[in-house]
Amino acid sequence: MKDTRSKTQVRLAAAKRLLMRQYLRKPLDLVLVPEFPKSGGSWFCQMFSDATSIPFPRNVSPNFERCIIHGHFLYKPSFGKTLAVLRDGRDVMVSAYYHFLFEHDRNPSYSIQYHRSRLHFEEYEDIQSNMPRFIEYMFTDYAAGRFHFSWSDFVNSYLQNENIYLVTYENLLKDAQAELSASMTFLGINHDREQIGKIVEKYSFKNQTKREPGTENKKSFLRKGIAGDWKNNFNQEACEVFNKLGGNELILAGYEKDKNWF
Repeated sequence: MKDTRSKTQVRLAAAKRLLMRQYLRKPLDLVLVPEFPKSGGSWFCQMFSDATSIPFPRNVSPNFERCIIHGHFLYKPSFGKTLAVLRDGRDVMVSAYYHFLFEHDRNPSYSIQYHRSRLHFEEYEDIQSNMPRFIEYMFTDYAAGRFHFSWSDFVNSYLQNENIYLVTYENLLKDAQAELSASMTFLGINHDREQIGKIVEKYSFKNQTKREPGTENKKSFLRKGIAGDWKNNFNQEACEVFNKLGGNELILAGYEKDKNWF
C-alpha cells in the first residue's frame, strides 16, 4: 500500500517514535529495530511481528503500547537490547538509488522531487554513470541532513556491542527462520520454529510479489530481493568512491577481507 501521508503526518509520527524510544522503551518494553535505509528492516519487522504478535505500526502513528519501533537511528546505551538490521552498503546504495529517485508503490512524490533537486542527473536511468555521484551524495549531503547519518556511521554504531543482535539482510535471504529464531532468543521471547517457518514463507519475496528473486520491478518497493546486485550497477569509479568512503566498514562488517575487492 502506497504511503499517502503528508509531510506533516510523517514528521509527527517520527516525533512520536523518537519520544517513545527515548523515554518509554523500558516502561512499554518496546522492541527497537534500527536500520540504515533500504537494508530490509521493514521485511524483518513484518515477520517478527507476525511471529511474536507484537504490533508493528508501519507507516502509521504508533500507539503508546508495546510495539516494534522501526526506524533509522544510531545507538544509545539507554536503548538496552536492540535488534539492528544490516546490509552490504554497496547493495544499499543501489536500492537507495531506485528508492529515492524513482516513483514506486510506497514512495511519496515529494521525496523523489527533493532528492532529484539535489542531484540534477541528466538521465536518471543511467545508473552506472550516476552511481559514483550518488554514493558521494549518500555519504555527504544526505548524511549531513537532520536525523540522517551515513552507512558507515551505522556500522560503527551497532557493531561489536553485546546489547545488539545484528540481523543481516544476507542471512535473512539464506535462512530467515534461523535469523528470526535467534533474534527472539536474544530478547528472551518464546517461539515455535515450525510456526516461524510458515511466517517466513508468507513473507517471502516470491509470495509477496509473485516474482522470483532477481526478477526486477522498478515500480515496486520490493524491487529485486537479492544480494550482490551492486555488481550489476557499479562501474570502476563507483567501486573506488565506495571504497574510499565506506571501505573500512565493509571490512569491519565482514563483507570484505581487505580493500582490494574490486
